[in-house]
Amino acid sequence: MIQKAGTALFQAPGWVEPRPTAIRVAALTQGVIEELLVVEGQQVRKGEPIAMLISIDAELKVEQAENLLAIREGELKRARAELDAARVRRDNPVHLEVQLSDARSMLAKAQTELAKLPYLIEASEANLAFARSSMEGKQSAKGAVPGRVIARAESDYAAAEATLRELQQRRPNLQREVDALKDKEAALQRQLKLLVEETRQLEEAEAKVQSAKALCEEARLQVRLAELALDRNIVRAPMNGRVLRLVASPGTHVAGGGTAPGQGSSTVVEMYDPERLQVRVDVRLEDVPMVIPGQPVEIETASSKAKLQGRVLQSTSSANVQKNTLEVKVELMRPPSTVSPEMLVTATFMSPEVQTSGKETQQSERLFAPKQVIESDDAGSYVWIVDSEGRSQKRQVILGGESNEGLIEVESGLRVTEKIVVDRSEPLTDGKPVLIRGDDQRIGMK
Repeated sequence: MIQKAGTALFQAPGWVEPRPTAIRVAALTQGVIEELLVVEGQQVRKGEPIAMLISIDAELKVEQAENLLAIREGELKRARAELDAARVRRDNPVHLEVQLSDARSMLAKAQTELAKLPYLIEASEANLAFARSSMEGKQSAKGAVPGRVIARAESDYAAAEATLRELQQRRPNLQREVDALKDKEAALQRQLKLLVEETRQLEEAEAKVQSAKALCEEARLQVRLAELALDRNIVRAPMNGRVLRLVASPGTHVAGGGTAPGQGSSTVVEMYDPERLQVRVDVRLEDVPMVIPGQPVEIETASSKAKLQGRVLQSTSSANVQKNTLEVKVELMRPPSTVSPEMLVTATFMSPEVQTSGKETQQSERLFAPKQVIESDDAGSYVWIVDSEGRSQKRQVILGGESNEGLIEVESGLRVTEKIVVDRSEPLTDGKPVLIRGDDQRIGMK
């Protein structure tokens, strides 16, 4: 046969489905569905809520995380205050300066006492000499002076003598005190210069601030995790599309994230993109050789008055042994809104466009059949064909001219998709079952 592009080759039934597959919308966390917010067939946009889980436990965890964050922030403020105080204490060591000033004051006082000691001894010696002279004078006049006065003079002499001895013994002690105070002053000066303890306190305060910051960031992260867990109690649409079917219902426990391949216990609904649909067509095995990728297909369905256009994507990998068919996927081009998955359709596979010369493109469609399959009787010419039920059928045809290749033009009575019986081992009658041994792809093709 010689045919132009767009000629119907054969028809096959099929059904509409999402391309490439339906999208399973799963809950991202474990829980119980509280409310479904969509219905089947509803148009939804990406990010729109689809279902809500019971979220009271997640809300409490958010509050707990926020309280912990407040505690960590308070600890950070306290650590920063300690750091500021340690820095001021190191940069302005007033406490050490006060101690150094006290040491210097005590040293000056001790040095003053040591410097006064010779004068005090000299005064004490003079006082002792006066007391001795007074005592001796009164003793010499013992008869004329009362005994009480003499005793008083002797007491004054003894006191002056003791005072002198105490002053004479004070010098070593005062010297040791001065030396000790000098050492203390020098130590305080070194301490004021080195600031060892103040530097340690500053570094310790800096470490506390760093640790408090880390704890604060960890608490802030826990808040984010708790808020994320709370937000995941709202199942949202991952894409713009329509709801294909509701998988779960309110009160259903979802595992969260899916625990097994396929439709897991976390799936809430299934969605699809209404602009991306395909038709799964059951093609008879004898028609499979006429299917090629990219081949145009006309699709008819009861939901659309106009014929829909499609193109062959690919054939599936295995045939249906019960129906003796092979599933072929056909992309639906610009599907209307009235077409939805699971709708039954009839697909007409068209002959693809081929490269031809300008002269050939001007030729009209002509149907040829092999000369040896044409028979005739009193009613005229006829051929035997095999119908869709696998039974023989006598078909009257009107013939045209004969070609040089042994082909006869069939002007009417025969369609391009019909199967012509080429060889038979016994006479045929209308309605007789026919066993098809195969297709002759060479005879009758040009």
